[in-house]
Amino acid sequence: MFPAMDAAISGLQQFQQDINVIGNNIANVDTTAYKTGRIDFQDTLSQALGADPSVLVGTGVTTTPVESNFAPGAVTSTGRATDMAITGNGFFVVRDPATGVQYLTRAGDFQLDANGYLVTGNGMRVQGFADGKLSTTGDIKIDATGAPSTAAAGAAVSSFSVSPAGVISVTLSDGTTFTRGQVMLQNCEAPNALVEAGNNLYAETPGAGLLSQSVTPGTAGVGGIQSDSLEASNVDLTNEMANLITAQRAFEANSKIITTSDEVLQDLVNLKR
Repeated sequence: MFPAMDAAISGLQQFQQDINVIGNNIANVDTTAYKTGRIDFQDTLSQALGADPSVLVGTGVTTTPVESNFAPGAVTSTGRATDMAITGNGFFVVRDPATGVQYLTRAGDFQLDANGYLVTGNGMRVQGFADGKLSTTGDIKIDATGAPSTAAAGAAVSSFSVSPAGVISVTLSDGTTFTRGQVMLQNCEAPNALVEAGNNLYAETPGAGLLSQSVTPGTAGVGGIQSDSLEASNVDLTNEMANLITAQRAFEANSKIITTSDEVLQDLVNLKR
């Protein structure tokens, strides 16, 4: 009876993990650009039952590490110039100004900080060409730097727009328009090798197979940029609820195996009285 109980305990542990992953998916159904996580089940090493080595019985179940489904989510219009969505498989590159560490993200819900830098909600600065000549990479800033000499003195930024290729065009209060910079994108061969760092960020790893450098949106398979829009979570709530029911029933079934094994063991104990 003990092998059956051990197998059932492993089932309880792994289906609890499955429920945890499903719960996290459901909790992030409205998180910008969230990617659905999942785990796969695998049987564990079988062991010989009794003296005959050819009679094998499984010892339970285990699960693979959590993997993310990087399929693009639906893109919705927001009307905010700082919002951007990627219409492909690429990632925005952002940098922590305090440490200099770079991260990848699919979430384009950016904003302008007090100094005019284009940043994430937690202050990570968006990377790309930081000058109007598109020659110097760094933190992207929206200001009047690089305005043509014909612009009125003291003209301030009135608005800006981002093209599908990531080029940022700034319009000044006097109507002058000029190129201020360009948002660049990154991609990788194995996105599941990236490490989730929280706040919709992914930390780079050697196993992810990143491109040698960031590229222009619309090239190298990274997809273009859709401005004034955001990518929604790709969580299928209906599917997740169905998975939750399946996991719950499987958890209950494994609990029943433990209960039954306990009852049989109790019967064996009673036979000796």
